[in-house]
Amino acid sequence: MAALIAAFALWTRAWNIWAEPMWLDEAYSAYAASKGWDFLWQVVPRYETHPPFYYSLLRGWTLIVGDGLVGHRLLGVVAGMATLPLLGLAGVRLARIVGANPAVVALATMAIAAVSPVLVWMSRETRPYALMILVYAGACLALIAIAERRGRGEPLAGRPFAGWLASGTLMLWLHNLGPLYAAAMGLALLCVVDVRTMRRADWLWFVGGHLLAIALWLPALFILLDQAPEWVRATWLKYSSADIARRATYMFTGGRDDFRVAAAILALCGGALLWRARRRGLLAALLILALLPVTVSVLISATIAPVFIIRTMTALAMPAMLLMGLGIGWSWQRWGWLVPAAALVWLVVAQAQADIRARATLKRDWYRTMEWLAPRFRPGDVVFAYPNEGALPFDRAARDYGLAMRSRPIPTAVPSLSPPPGSWYVSGSRGVPSLDRPHLRAIAEEPATRAVPTIWLLRLGPWAYDKGDVFLEELSKGRRDVGRFKDGAIEIVGLKRSDSSPARGGLVWPTARRGAPADAASAR
Repeated sequence: MAALIAAFALWTRAWNIWAEPMWLDEAYSAYAASKGWDFLWQVVPRYETHPPFYYSLLRGWTLIVGDGLVGHRLLGVVAGMATLPLLGLAGVRLARIVGANPAVVALATMAIAAVSPVLVWMSRETRPYALMILVYAGACLALIAIAERRGRGEPLAGRPFAGWLASGTLMLWLHNLGPLYAAAMGLALLCVVDVRTMRRADWLWFVGGHLLAIALWLPALFILLDQAPEWVRATWLKYSSADIARRATYMFTGGRDDFRVAAAILALCGGALLWRARRRGLLAALLILALLPVTVSVLISATIAPVFIIRTMTALAMPAMLLMGLGIGWSWQRWGWLVPAAALVWLVVAQAQADIRARATLKRDWYRTMEWLAPRFRPGDVVFAYPNEGALPFDRAARDYGLAMRSRPIPTAVPSLSPPPGSWYVSGSRGVPSLDRPHLRAIAEEPATRAVPTIWLLRLGPWAYDKGDVFLEELSKGRRDVGRFKDGAIEIVGLKRSDSSPARGGLVWPTARRGAPADAASAR
């Protein structure tokens, strides 16, 4: 059964990862990882709110496995698969604490994690979330092991406590919201150590270990404190309380309400088992790990600055899934076991069907852009990317297709740390500025710009970065519109010089089948 669960989990996480292009955030990860170590630790902290730790891990990984699309995404796949055995081991320990069948609980927990649409989604992206999920699963395992040790009257110091501290330190370095996770971890630990029985040595280990973790995190804290004011002042995100309950629980189950109902039944049954076994401290700890960070993130979004609740909080599914898996051990009178069993079957089967449907539908995005632009692109043409971050996913997609399309980020490549006077940052990132009309006009009137036969203006969110179509208006002077493409936030406008004659020849498509990236053909 464990092998079948692992096989399905691998299929959902790895199938066709070569066929979906990198989106903007993934391209940011790949871009940072492609630079040297000096760039990662000296430049990235100047424009990124996230610590450079994940990008450094990704760079080391790609130096080993390669820096292609599949190479970048394999790190998430490996982390996603490694999460399953950690959850299984945590489920075994949790079942023993309440007297349930360890094998059944472990398999149920692994099955829930294997088919979770959110965990599958995060495992397929070149972002830190799959690693955060893995680390938080390790923290849950360490917490349960500490609870077992304390229940037997053993001291706090030991491998579980060391693993707990390591997990907390990694969470702090993997994301700028790591402090929310770490705070929840600290409160959860207090629930299971039983402070009434703590000896002097236990307190020294408790305080000293956490002080060491904080000391190791201080460089990342300084990065966060430096970047946070700009993010709070200029972020383009808007907080809305509409449907907040569904958004705040999305990471536990996915988007459907029937998933939420089945998951709630299982979690309630698991909580009831811990309550009945008089392990209420452990129950409180798991609830704190699952609910406190998302609650605080909602409050931060409402009062300070919005955050991406769903993506950044996906690791919270780990303690929630442990409660769901434990719920299969609930029984009441003769037929009481049918309720959690039916909920588990519904949740696993329905989510597996959702995963299968998701694998059958591929996102086109930047590859569709390549398919439209490549036949129209001529020698000497240039893609002007405004804002400059649009060049990151564009260049990655062109590379995947084996196409040589020159791009020019405006005003400079990411990050633009010293933009011209009158510029401003729209998104809260110091690397992506918007320019005022005089500077946009100056770029449009440069001899190098006027010499380009056809400018393909790549606009990514013009409603935020180019309100009033200022740059489009300036570039259009002396040029005529020769084609437009739009796919979501991606927009391309072709502007051909009015006095230029058609050029012969264009880009030669690679030997891969048209409509598929070059490395996809080799992968198949």
